[in-house]
Amino acid sequence: MYAIVEIAGQQFKVVKDQKVFVHRLQTEEGKQVAFDNVLLIGDGDNVTVGAPAIDGAQVGAKVLKHLKGDKVIVFKKKRRKGYRKKNGHRQSLTEIVIESIAASGAKKAAPAKAEKKAEVAAPKAEAKPAAKKAAGKADDLKKVEGIGPKIAETLVAAGITTFAELAESTPEKIAEIIADVRGNHVTDTWPAQAKLAAEGKWDELAKWQDELNGGKAE
Repeated sequence: MYAIVEIAGQQFKVVKDQKVFVHRLQTEEGKQVAFDNVLLIGDGDNVTVGAPAIDGAQVGAKVLKHLKGDKVIVFKKKRRKGYRKKNGHRQSLTEIVIESIAASGAKKAAPAKAEKKAEVAAPKAEAKPAAKKAAGKADDLKKVEGIGPKIAETLVAAGITTFAELAESTPEKIAEIIADVRGNHVTDTWPAQAKLAAEGKWDELAKWQDELNGGKAE
């Protein structure tokens, strides 16, 4: 039996006992993790295709270790400005081993987490953010390098509507809030960027963002 499953924004064809390198997961080493977005399952001549995912299907895995991938050279150049910069980048990865493939009957784990996040975020949304929205104080979080419209919308829904509130958060907490947003998002510099924005240091922020790659410090 094999399955095509989406893990951290990427699609993989997996079988039991297979080791896979995926974008960095938040799960600790040695812990089990389940993936519910199973797009296809094949068992001999029987192939089940989801629309887009198969209801009740699940791929179970175990986190073996967190590591970094091979070094990639990142070269930046601005024409007619005499700007050249060469840096290296190593992608944060997680090695997992596939332990099980369930075609049906699995309990969805992701929605439950989403509900818990909503419950945790609700008091914040009713407290400070609600008052600031009413006063028209919400900031454009997309000015932080690495934050797009979907992530900004998710942060606002979680009660983070201003640069100051984003600056007070931690990269780990932000990563937890946007865990359900598709893609590989590195939140390391977001609070520091937001702090500069909250203090009105736009020139300093723009200079720093020229050196960032999707919000990641080289």
